[in-house]
Amino acid sequence: MTPPSVALESVDPVEPINAVSRAAFEPRDVPVIRVDRDLPAVAAERFTAQALRARFARPPVWEPELRREPRMGNRAPAQAAVLVPIVMREKEPMVLLTERATQMSTHSGQVAFPGGRVDPEDANIAAAALREAWEEVGLSADYIEVLGSLPTYTTVTSFIVTPVIALVRPGFQLTLSPSEVADAFEVPLSHLMNPANHRRHAMVGEGLNARQWFSMPYQDGAQERFVWGATAGMLRNLYRFLVA
Repeated sequence: MTPPSVALESVDPVEPINAVSRAAFEPRDVPVIRVDRDLPAVAAERFTAQALRARFARPPVWEPELRREPRMGNRAPAQAAVLVPIVMREKEPMVLLTERATQMSTHSGQVAFPGGRVDPEDANIAAAALREAWEEVGLSADYIEVLGSLPTYTTVTSFIVTPVIALVRPGFQLTLSPSEVADAFEVPLSHLMNPANHRRHAMVGEGLNARQWFSMPYQDGAQERFVWGATAGMLRNLYRFLVA
């Protein structure tokens, strides 16, 4: 069965959304209307490198849950790519995420994947995602094995984002670009692929004031990593792909 489509607000992984600034609202304070505890978590055996390779080599019949957000502004559509890096730690696989630099004019401190606009010089979408990961956090392609990609996710600012899924071999060292990234951290893949951790938020209003999005908060020691918007939306699609 095709899951219901939900119009979700994004954290644009490519360029700030001027019309929807963090100052406009605090996403943590927006009411949670549902937590998907009734949906099954992805089984642990599907998180091995062998299982993940096989899943992308022979994809199941499935449908992404989230494809497009309400359009905001008149920006011409542009192609973008993000890298979804699954670090194959000995204990369990982890997803590498970033926190946007605090000096960014909007959306400072928000969680994102490494990624950005596809340049004409990029050989393909995967090359763009690898380049952005190197530029933003210094993650070398020598440690990365690209598995494939998920369907595009179009943000409110008309960026058509392709999530590129990859395995990352441990042993890398990161060098963050201070103008773009304040921090890089890892969240267990099992946490992100368990719908009991998927919260649906909703704002009441008309037009773009009636917005919904997912969040997947993670308690990282004393700090809460608030994964939401486009980042959470693409992770939700990865969940649908892996659980199918």
